Amino acid sequence: MKKGIIIAVALAFFASLNSFGQAKIKLGHIDSMELLQSMPGRDSAEKVLQAHASTLEKQILAMQSELENKYNTFVSEQATMSQLIQQTKTKELQDLQARIEAFQQSAQKDLQEKEKELVQPIIDKAKKAIEDVGKENAYTYIFDSSMGVLLYDEAGDDIMLLVKKKLGIK
Repeated sequence: MKKGIIIAVALAFFASLNSFGQAKIKLGHIDSMELLQSMPGRDSAEKVLQAHASTLEKQILAMQSELENKYNTFVSEQATMSQLIQQTKTKELQDLQARIEAFQQSAQKDLQEKEKELVQPIIDKAKKAIEDVGKENAYTYIFDSSMGVLLYDEAGDDIMLLVKKKLGIK
């Protein structure tokens, strides 16, 4: 009798493990690059970023023009300059070149920060919509097909339309 109860409990346990192990996995995929291209606000963010980049580029060009003018003046007047003035002018040109290089590095960092500031809210909004669609439609995994991490997608669902609907994009 005891043996029969133990066998019944063991069978019930193994039956529950078997059904647990066969839980349905639902896969989906989305091209995140395509989604980001269609996101509202992306165009205006790009315009602001381009305007900012243009302003920085104009400043760099002005500094380079100043360096070129000073260099040309130095070369044309070098023969009539004393050794002390030549050294002073050479140091001035080197300092200006160093300032230009430092400004270029700072400008690049500033541009990256501006891009992050403008684009990150759009990325966060898309990510939230993907997560919401995943939860609402009981997806186990959603792959990003734009990143080349999807090797086979016949069994998966493209959730682009669901995410665009969630975001109000047509």
